[in-house]
Amino acid sequence: MATLKTKVLNIEFENPFLLSSAPPTARIDSIDKAFELGWGGAVLKTITPDNLEMIEASPRYAAWKLNGKVYGFENIELLSHLTVQEWLDGIAYLKAKHPKKVIIASIMAPVIKEEWQKLVKTLNNTSIDAFELNFSCPHGMPEKGIGMAIGTDPEISANITKWVKQVAQKPVFVKLSPNVSNISKIAQAVIDANADGLSAINTVQSIMGVDLDTLEPQPNVNGTSTFGGYSGIAIKPIGLRCVAQIRQTTDKPILGMGGVSNWHDAAEYIAIGADVVQVCTEVMINGYEIIKPMCDGLLNYLESKGFNSPNDIKNKAFVKLTSHEKLKKMHTCHPDINDEKCLKCGKCVSICAEQEHSALHLEDRSVKVDMEKCVGCSLCSIVCTRGAIKMK
Repeated sequence: MATLKTKVLNIEFENPFLLSSAPPTARIDSIDKAFELGWGGAVLKTITPDNLEMIEASPRYAAWKLNGKVYGFENIELLSHLTVQEWLDGIAYLKAKHPKKVIIASIMAPVIKEEWQKLVKTLNNTSIDAFELNFSCPHGMPEKGIGMAIGTDPEISANITKWVKQVAQKPVFVKLSPNVSNISKIAQAVIDANADGLSAINTVQSIMGVDLDTLEPQPNVNGTSTFGGYSGIAIKPIGLRCVAQIRQTTDKPILGMGGVSNWHDAAEYIAIGADVVQVCTEVMINGYEIIKPMCDGLLNYLESKGFNSPNDIKNKAFVKLTSHEKLKKMHTCHPDINDEKCLKCGKCVSICAEQEHSALHLEDRSVKVDMEKCVGCSLCSIVCTRGAIKMK
């Protein structure tokens, strides 16, 4: 029998699914409900010193939808509005009721040693399992010199990590931003500063779109907007890339996130190098109850493959990454066309002709491949709406 239980450092997880630091973890009663439904843990919405001003915009969300499904989600929301004392009381309540659930305190403060250390010392006295340093919020906070303004500077990131590690009595994870030219450089800086692990990724800085009737960017806040944080299933490839690049840098634990919407996504993150995953946008769209199919699906997958736990698939895909130079290029794949599925619409033929190669043509009401012209790029299989083309 497979199990979803896993361990990161000395922290035991009932399952590898955590709620990210975001609106779903903004209230104690909401986290309580999520734990009742089966989530393995939660990263609290970022706790800040009480004197750090939080004035929200409205509206503060926008989405990219296709046929009613949300593929991308942008937010310009700020951090927690609860006081430090409210979080202290809430943590005590949650841990007393759910002692086996993992609680990680996300924290942020101005770039002042005393502010960070005061917050850490206060939270040391609670039953949290770890800290997550928010160096990566891409909106609102950078203007104050914090958030992503910290996480794009390796020296500042390292210094704050050192400050926290000097006083922290719990493991320290640093949450990294994808909005950098080299995430490995930031990861290495905080690892050198003795961080216990990394969290990746935070949202991707973005503009959701423009209303062409009013020519106003979205989300529209009284006729204006700002750069926001992009999340949802569309950013999963970016998250996977960042986790893999961090894994190339260190063997420290990684809390992976970015576009996780089902158990498949979680398995991919773990296979590429994450230890556990965090989920946010999918919960905001479909609610806490998505945890059951996530757990059931991952458990069934592990059992079907003969794996005992999520740890058995960790790094399985990561070790197969290499440089472009080292890719094995002695063979060329060619399209294998299923005549029964093929509509003979000619789309693949015209696309192939327009994209340089002209390796496909219609003949006797079927698509034929000129093997000498075909370079095996696979574009035909991607544009086929019927799934009639497989590369072999």
